Amino acid sequence: MGTKGKVIKCKAAVAWEAGKPLCIEEVEVAPPKAHEVRVQIIATALCHTDAHPINPKFKEALFPVILGHEGAGIVESVGPGVTSFKPGDKVIPLYMAQCGKCKFCLSPLTNFCTKLSLVKNPIVDQELMEDKTSRFTCKGKPIYHFMGTSTFTQYTVVSDINLAKIDDDANLERVCLLGCGFSTGYGAAINTAKQCSSWDSRSSQEATETTETPSDLHMATSAFSLTLQISLPQTVVTPGSTCAIFGLGGVGLSAIMGCKVAGASRIIAIDINSEKFTKAKALGATDCLNPRNLHKPIQEVIIEMTKGGVDFALDCAGGPEAMRAALDCTTAGWGTCTFIGVDSEIRGLTISPVELIMGRTINGTCFGGWKSIDSIPKLVTDYKNKIFDLDILVTHTLPFDKINEAFDLMNQGKSIRIVLTF
Repeated sequence: MGTKGKVIKCKAAVAWEAGKPLCIEEVEVAPPKAHEVRVQIIATALCHTDAHPINPKFKEALFPVILGHEGAGIVESVGPGVTSFKPGDKVIPLYMAQCGKCKFCLSPLTNFCTKLSLVKNPIVDQELMEDKTSRFTCKGKPIYHFMGTSTFTQYTVVSDINLAKIDDDANLERVCLLGCGFSTGYGAAINTAKQCSSWDSRSSQEATETTETPSDLHMATSAFSLTLQISLPQTVVTPGSTCAIFGLGGVGLSAIMGCKVAGASRIIAIDINSEKFTKAKALGATDCLNPRNLHKPIQEVIIEMTKGGVDFALDCAGGPEAMRAALDCTTAGWGTCTFIGVDSEIRGLTISPVELIMGRTINGTCFGGWKSIDSIPKLVTDYKNKIFDLDILVTHTLPFDKINEAFDLMNQGKSIRIVLTF
């Protein structure tokens, strides 16, 4: 008998509270409502963002919740009004929505959608469906969604504007990485516009009041404010340029691939784990540096190596020291620093106006600047055509039941990307 229109009971990993392992539970997944799609998840990868809500220091988290936002699967059924998907389609859930109709979706300057334009923290928004209810139930309790995707479950329900249809022959155990990590790093190098910094029209006092969460990507001093913009239309990394990549996890290694594709002549890879350097060099890094093995600050070493600083620095680590070093190591005159990762505990970064007056630019990127529904199918095709390599990023493939073991490996720095399969 078919499952369309019926509640599905299935396995999911539920986070009941912070600081505790996820629990494998039987959950009930309701049928999709209008403009919703129920998806059978085939493979899902772990991302550090999935660890933020269960960190006791992250106070904005909602519980209980089904985490996961880097998955791929097959459409099981569709709700009323859904015209772009049908049962059997291979798909990738997306935390970056694309309605295709709002002023953001229609603008070439951003990959945002109205659905996310007012979000304060993408980690805790999209916690319910459009009707402000959940499609998940466990032990009689409603369970929160996560980032509009919730891929740590055999079945999930997503909005039809948070889903991309992909080729029928796509390898779901690899293209699931396109749901976040790879797309973010790779796109940061080839999509995010160079000239993105701008003065905020609000008073510095008003701007400072908005720095309550790290996801605001906002920096302020007592005298001025700088609001980071997300843009898309021109390439960051240019042919012959020099680049520095901070953090060599899945996002950072993907950024190296992007820099290489963009034609960078020198790619300096930085991480405190030297074991990651072999992969970095295989993907295109020309130099690898471990700050713990140096006798002076990493930014000073890079400035000496490049005789003044790099053209482009991409911070994929997200900690305050890495962010500061990434900005410092860019050249005066035209250097660009792009923030990609944000540590869940960071509350701001102090910069001097002089650093910008000297010609440096700061920008930020979300999902690598990709218009999600439009771009993901093309990236799948590029992977199939061997334009880039996703296989090298996957260090472990584990059964879904070992999800807590996977978190341990990730948190201990023993993996790049772990794929869980049902």
